[in-house]
Amino acid sequence: MSITRQRTVGGGSHHVLDYLKRMQAENPAFFYAVQGDIDHVGGNIFWADATSRMNYSYFGDAVILDTTYKINQYRVPFASFTGFNHHGQPVLFGCALIFNESESSYIWLLRTWLHTMSGRHPVSITTDFDPIIQVAVAQVLPPTRHRFSKWSIFKENRGKLAHLCQSHPTFETEFRKCVHESETIDEFESCWHSLLERYYVMDNEWLQSMYNARQHWVPVYLRDSFFGEMSLNDGNECLNFFFDGYVNASTTLQLLVRQYENAVSTWHERELKADYETTNSSPVLKTPSPMEKQAASLYTRKIFMKFQEELVETLANPATKVDDSGTLTTYRVAKFGENQTSQIVTFNSFEMKASCSCQLFEYSGIICRHILAVFRAKNVLTLPSHYVLKRWTRNAKTGVLLDEHSSELPSSSRESTTMRYNNLRQEATKYVEEGSKSIQTYHVAMKALQEATKKVSTLKNKSTGTAEGPSIANGGRSELLTGDEDVPSYQSVVI
Repeated sequence: MSITRQRTVGGGSHHVLDYLKRMQAENPAFFYAVQGDIDHVGGNIFWADATSRMNYSYFGDAVILDTTYKINQYRVPFASFTGFNHHGQPVLFGCALIFNESESSYIWLLRTWLHTMSGRHPVSITTDFDPIIQVAVAQVLPPTRHRFSKWSIFKENRGKLAHLCQSHPTFETEFRKCVHESETIDEFESCWHSLLERYYVMDNEWLQSMYNARQHWVPVYLRDSFFGEMSLNDGNECLNFFFDGYVNASTTLQLLVRQYENAVSTWHERELKADYETTNSSPVLKTPSPMEKQAASLYTRKIFMKFQEELVETLANPATKVDDSGTLTTYRVAKFGENQTSQIVTFNSFEMKASCSCQLFEYSGIICRHILAVFRAKNVLTLPSHYVLKRWTRNAKTGVLLDEHSSELPSSSRESTTMRYNNLRQEATKYVEEGSKSIQTYHVAMKALQEATKKVSTLKNKSTGTAEGPSIANGGRSELLTGDEDVPSYQSVVI
């Protein structure tokens, strides 16, 4: 049965729309769309700027749809699509105002967002636990791994099981331990059933529904998919990383635009700072390993620190060979003195590939200490290229767009405009950094910039039209697409 939750919000929608229209006029790569009748406060709104669209092409493998702000104590029904950049920082992929919470609204939102991102499905998406969103994700993003945030699950638990938690204060602690500390599926299953029996809640409907949905939120079931987080038990406790501190219960629609711009500006500055630190300083190496030196030159600073942590841990996690069948060799890797918590690594010497039972690489894209311990035992001195994801490197936003998890992006005039805009801005940032290092480089850079400006201006004046054909419609009121329609790239359906 379809569920609809209508939000009644004071004036301000037209303030947001005026801002979006102005931004789109200033930069054609800025995209927005409206569903329904905005005059009656029922029109859902989506928007994404050029930077969001370009960032998605590099870091869109793992997506978070944050709808935290839709709950009743917040004055704006704000939603955002975010992910993680090459520094592990939050990065924005688009925003929305959802006044009408229904399956059709979220289907429209996901389809519109997907159009804007060239129809490229993410590997994974994390959302709050919500039956409406679950239906929409299943319909619009069927190949994408859908995860519920543990924060939303635990929050629901406190409400649904309030009486149990009051009468048995230790239940919540044991529940969280079962979820977080289970190393294998069998271990979780055993722990879960034992927990329910111990507290006599085997027939509790809420717990039964959570068990039925366990593959969407219990970490041990999700380790085989990429989520872009540094640790297997990291993140997804709360989803609003990007706008945390900018949007709160007192934020109005009129204030939202300013806070949106403040958040975007702040995170952009933090990314530039992290870029500068990565480029202009060298991390302290802790081993004589050529692999550590190689990783320091490839990864951004934060990602290297995580790799370094795993590498150093190999000193306390020896690899013991347990089976050798020619090309394939199996090792047991355990921390010294803690053999009961070992991991199994299978190494293919022909392909120079290894798989570990901890699945950290599959989940985070960073190689684990257990595989590194096997590499150490096999005298593998440098990281094989297939263990270095470009999305975590210094050069994540240069050259060919990220394509480590998905098919190639389709080409379109809108995409090429966005790419040119962002590539120029990125190169300009590097130019400013290099040109400002001394008075000599400053004068050379300024002279070259002035000459380039004259040439661009001359070409612009000579131009009589565009070689890319008609422009793609942007803005206006967009209707919901049906489930079987093709997804065009970088456009919306506008009436």
